[in-house]
Amino acid sequence: MLKILAVAGVGALAWGAARRYRNVSAVHPELRVNALWASFSIGSPVELAIVRRMNAVATKPVDGVTIEQHHIPGGEDVFVYVPEQGERPWAALLWVHGGGLVSGAPEHGHESCSRAARDLGIMVVNARYRLAPEHPFPAAMDDLTAALRWLVSSAGALGIDPELVAVGGSSAGGGLAAGLAQRAHDEGLRLAFQVLVYPMLDDRTVKTPDVPSKGRLVWTARSNRFGWSSYLGHPAGEGESRPYCVPARREDLTGLAPAWIGVGDLDLFHDEDLAYAARLRDADVPVQVYEQTGMYHAGDVLTPVTNTIGSAFRQSWYDALRLRCERVPN
Repeated sequence: MLKILAVAGVGALAWGAARRYRNVSAVHPELRVNALWASFSIGSPVELAIVRRMNAVATKPVDGVTIEQHHIPGGEDVFVYVPEQGERPWAALLWVHGGGLVSGAPEHGHESCSRAARDLGIMVVNARYRLAPEHPFPAAMDDLTAALRWLVSSAGALGIDPELVAVGGSSAGGGLAAGLAQRAHDEGLRLAFQVLVYPMLDDRTVKTPDVPSKGRLVWTARSNRFGWSSYLGHPAGEGESRPYCVPARREDLTGLAPAWIGVGDLDLFHDEDLAYAARLRDADVPVQVYEQTGMYHAGDVLTPVTNTIGSAFRQSWYDALRLRCERVPN
């Protein structure tokens, strides 16, 4: 019996290794990193604690940018990144960090947000929000709405143009930014743009796609199910009608801010992101889509910042944001 169990165990390991090799082999060579060989997902409190520890580490901001911390009435705190070079009034980007709705912290984005502020010559505001499952919807959306209202109402003191305010985020942050853009529209707050970086838009994406290698690296269906269920307060994929909770469930997208949506073809969110972009177009909302072949979820940040593919991906939304802000009248 022990021999049979040993043989079965070896067979399972071999099968798992072969599957991992197939998944990694589908990745563009420039995006292959050692971390892809590890198999990890979130589905328990222990795993969540590990991921939270990893995603709360503060990164080092780039030179040429000043950082201030502000506490928001009715919300959490934000970090404000202002480039030392440039002229006011600034355009401003309210950035929402990722983390599957259950992890992450704005401090982890010091490097990326300061880089965006410096390279774009705009003010970037990196917002903190309460995390699920301790704080399910609408806690995060209320925190981000408070941050956006503060940003617009403080435009004069901050030195920004209130007509040039955009929202953006990556992964879960991209989904929250999409929901925030919907709420801003309904409340009569005009946004210049929304930057949705491989956004987490639809809780109904709870199964691994049948397409080989898609949705099997970094952020998996198991993690997605855990994140959405924690945020919604009920199993993912069930009926949900609360506004701004699941961006893809909103029926009418008319009048939303113009958008940039970027995603890799190996990302679990690939299909839902392209579907949302198509619905925006059908609603006559200007949208630019950047689809990267051979890129898994967060492939642009898991590789060195100098990586050609990651740099091109990032530069695409930089250019789109810069162009849109320049076109919005003062």
